[in-house]
Amino acid sequence: MATFELYRRSTIGMCLTETLDEMVSSGVLGPELAIQVLVQFDKSMAEALETQVKTKVSVKGHLHTYRFCDNVWTFILQDALFKYDEHQETVGRVKIVACDSKLLGQ
Repeated sequence: MATFELYRRSTIGMCLTETLDEMVSSGVLGPELAIQVLVQFDKSMAEALETQVKTKVSVKGHLHTYRFCDNVWTFILQDALFKYDEHQETVGRVKIVACDSKLLGQ
């Protein structure tokens, strides 16, 4: 199963990467094992989002920038309003990166 490395730029992904870098630098972990951990993280995040997240969210905002490159859409919204269930949240600036999940099966 192929995976995207999108989730490595999330807060938890960056913390994991930083921790693995420190462990490799201090000799606690080998670089090969650190790479295996990151690959497993990519797979686990994709699987968890596919199987465990059921909430639908609607997003409205001012489209500042959009881009489509290598089958990946990137949207930058300003004054974005997120609505889910009975809740809503406004965010000043948000970056949304979207990929075709069918590409993961190739």
